[in-house]
Amino acid sequence: NKEAYLDLLVNEMMPKIAEEELAEYVDIFCEKGYFTVEDTHKILAAGKNHNLIPKIHVNQFNSIGGIQAGVEHDALSVDHLEVMTKEDIEALKGSRTMPVALPSCSLFLSIPYTPARDIIDAGLPLALATDYNPGSTPSGNMNLVVSLACIKMKMNPEEAINAATVNAAYAMGLNETHGSITKGKQANLILTEKVPSYGFLPYSFGANHIDAVYINGKKI
Repeated sequence: NKEAYLDLLVNEMMPKIAEEELAEYVDIFCEKGYFTVEDTHKILAAGKNHNLIPKIHVNQFNSIGGIQAGVEHDALSVDHLEVMTKEDIEALKGSRTMPVALPSCSLFLSIPYTPARDIIDAGLPLALATDYNPGSTPSGNMNLVVSLACIKMKMNPEEAINAATVNAAYAMGLNETHGSITKGKQANLILTEKVPSYGFLPYSFGANHIDAVYINGKKI
């Protein structure tokens, strides 16, 4: 009973989650056969009432108006985007919502990849993430994500690395403190082995060239 479940979320679970500070975001999968645009409006509005930041997983298989709903609720990000229309891209222009591509999901499910060039060439930013979950992407390998973005989505290495770092930080609401090696930000960074260029990282997709990892300025 989907309606009863939505009512449970809105009337019982969200207030408790907010009271106990168990989550920062509210997210919904807006797609045919799952949750409708109307469901999306209901859940995101309820989440915002409890100071939960809205996000949407949307346009994985169909374009049904979910992106427009996300923009209306000032969603921090819209994730998946394997299917994008001109109207979807236009809806994102002028918004504060970050488009997020999940290429390892496309690899695992053998579905189309997010049309990165259409999004970027329209003047929009793009972030990259794994969609790590047991159902459609059982991998948290960001090295693979960056490689797939270049190989399958026609992003250049600069775009892919930018999408996986500072743009990804924005999609989590962390760009003021994370996502780039910048004075005043958290010193969370990786050092690679000697490579010919940073473009070699997505090129050598089967290798891990990380030499050291620093968290809060300390090597781990």
